[in-house]
Amino acid sequence: MSGHSKWSTIKRKKGVADAKRGQIFTKVIKELTVAAKEGGGDETANPRLRSAITTAKSVNMPASNIEKAIKKGTGELPGIVYEEASYEGYGPGGAAILIHTLTDNKNRTVSEIRHLLTKYEGSLAGPGSVAWQFEAKGLLTIMKASVSEDDLFGIVVDAGADDITVEGELYEVITSPDKFESVKSALNDSDITFDSAELTQIPTTTKDIDGLDARNLLQLMEHLENHDDVQNVYSNFDIDEKILEEVAAV
Repeated sequence: MSGHSKWSTIKRKKGVADAKRGQIFTKVIKELTVAAKEGGGDETANPRLRSAITTAKSVNMPASNIEKAIKKGTGELPGIVYEEASYEGYGPGGAAILIHTLTDNKNRTVSEIRHLLTKYEGSLAGPGSVAWQFEAKGLLTIMKASVSEDDLFGIVVDAGADDITVEGELYEVITSPDKFESVKSALNDSDITFDSAELTQIPTTTKDIDGLDARNLLQLMEHLENHDDVQNVYSNFDIDEKILEEVAAV
């Protein structure tokens, strides 16, 4: 899962969450709206909405913003209609890239994504080209300073987690999608605060990318994530720590 965890590390070091909070709010609002539209406004009966609310709270979104977004989804307030669309492609060096979007104009979105991929030596691919290289998983991160690995392991495994790994200053807890909520609940019940919690796509294998390809790929990833219609970007790249440090410092 190098592509996911290393890209997350870069974003933390670059302070992306703080520098672009307005953009993050926009993405979260879209997810809240679509989740409420699909499954209703009751978070207890709508796991996707419950996850979106957790994300909204983790970025300190005001409760009033969360409520308005949900009401737009349920039709209690007027709002823009967003459609989900996924795109698959290859980045520099042949890295697989999976892109999930929420958009009010699919034609505009696919055109702009194709342009970004081409600009950074990548290409758009057909449906099914790379999606098979990823698995849907739950991912929770916990600061190492907050709990011992042995204690954490016992709590999350008893709750149904698949695995726990160490990435720098964080523990990463991996779950199947159906055990994600139970693991979150177990952490909450044990008063363990998680740094992040999300349903994600984790690569089943990774691809080594180096040199100019690595730098172009990281630029491409950043531009894709900055696109207003893109909710999540996943890749299977593995890049040397030295290059990651250089990019994070820019």
